[in-house]
Amino acid sequence: MGNNNLRALPKLRDSISYVYAEHAMIEQEDFSLVIIRKDGNVPIPVASTTCLLLGPGVSITHAAIKTAAENGCLIVWCGEGIQSFYAAGTGETRSAENLLHQAKLCMDPDLHLKVVQRMYLRRFGDIADETYTVKQLRGMEGVRVREAYKLASRTYGVPWTARNYKATDWDEADPVNRALSCANTVLYGLCHAAVVSLGFSPALGFIHTGKQLSFVYDVADLYKADITIPAAFSAVKDGHLENLEGQVRRRVRNLLSHHKLLRRIPEDLEWIFQVKADGEEPDDHVGDIWDPSGSLQGGKNWGDESTP
Repeated sequence: MGNNNLRALPKLRDSISYVYAEHAMIEQEDFSLVIIRKDGNVPIPVASTTCLLLGPGVSITHAAIKTAAENGCLIVWCGEGIQSFYAAGTGETRSAENLLHQAKLCMDPDLHLKVVQRMYLRRFGDIADETYTVKQLRGMEGVRVREAYKLASRTYGVPWTARNYKATDWDEADPVNRALSCANTVLYGLCHAAVVSLGFSPALGFIHTGKQLSFVYDVADLYKADITIPAAFSAVKDGHLENLEGQVRRRVRNLLSHHKLLRRIPEDLEWIFQVKADGEEPDDHVGDIWDPSGSLQGGKNWGDESTP
């Protein structure tokens, strides 16, 4: 990790959203990164970038990867136009506190239920409270999602039948379904970066389960009505069908900035998990040692204790 002071790095909520690159070379330049293309070079403010998305045709040096890791910039390898997610590197935090708290909430049925209720309450707290069962909340979610699609269809004048696409038959889907899939993928990438940067596990979901990105889907669902639905429907309305994915990505990026999503995600997770979500730790903290009575101080020789 080097000698960098992690506490001096920008927090997630202070970062810009993401930088996407394809068909380019990425190298270290001074203490930052630069995208090298035939039409010119583009500097990357890596210390204040949450996620660097690498599309097809990108070559990146070992030094650039090291610089990104040291500055807490998550690197994601993805398909063309961010249509698919392949792999990801490491985020900013080195503390396991948030992950352990998430695991505790996930594995305890009663605590798990409270998290699910708070997730639904965050999405439509005006009509729900903690007296509703999960089955009732799921039903309310289904109605809300259908109404959101219908409202977008009326607002933008785009015909809508149903959410229907197949990843194996991408070109067979209608434009608005393709636009929604593209917008969701961008949102998933950003939420994945936020989850990892805050020290949570993408796999330990509460509403979604069984996938390596289950918790990413949980978090993304909090914001689809504000981000991906308007981005997708507005792009189709404006008739940008030849470059639909590019138009959708730009609109999602603008909405991410408008809604200050990188500030909202930590705040929402703090409330949902009832924990401080900054994911920082003291510079000299070496970790603890597990004991049945509770955590013990790490970095200490316990040889003076009673031993065989």
